[in-house]
Amino acid sequence: MTFLETVCRALEEADVDYAVVGGQAVALHGAVRGTIDVDVALRWSAQMLARAEAALHRIGLVSQLPLTAADVFEHRDRYVAERNLLAWNFHDPNAPLRQVDILIAYDLAGKRLQRIELGAGAVNVLAIGDLIEMKRRSGRAQDLTDVEALRKQAE
Repeated sequence: MTFLETVCRALEEADVDYAVVGGQAVALHGAVRGTIDVDVALRWSAQMLARAEAALHRIGLVSQLPLTAADVFEHRDRYVAERNLLAWNFHDPNAPLRQVDILIAYDLAGKRLQRIELGAGAVNVLAIGDLIEMKRRSGRAQDLTDVEALRKQAE
């Protein structure tokens, strides 16, 4: 099972409403994109965030910052505005390439998801139209490159 599949299975077993976003989602939609970490977005609630934190802990990941789900949920707006903290990073201290970012400045509410089959089962991925819009809004150079690649896949 790949790391991506392990993460998604852990989130699903914890009943987390999630979607893979970022470079992994771009690749899952068929565009060529190299990335190491797994970026996920959640349906934003204290309960979803706490479940995600617990699920990631169960697979050996720890927070990069000394924060808890309660901290992130309570101070989200301040973290984004004052610290430019857009994602809460989890990593495996014994395997540095095993990293997950929970996007805290994005909410899945009202977004469309797609189930994509992988070797060990299906995973939730942000639907291509919503992924294009998310990346377009970020304005980062890599995200704008991803937008063009995704638009070609959507044609």
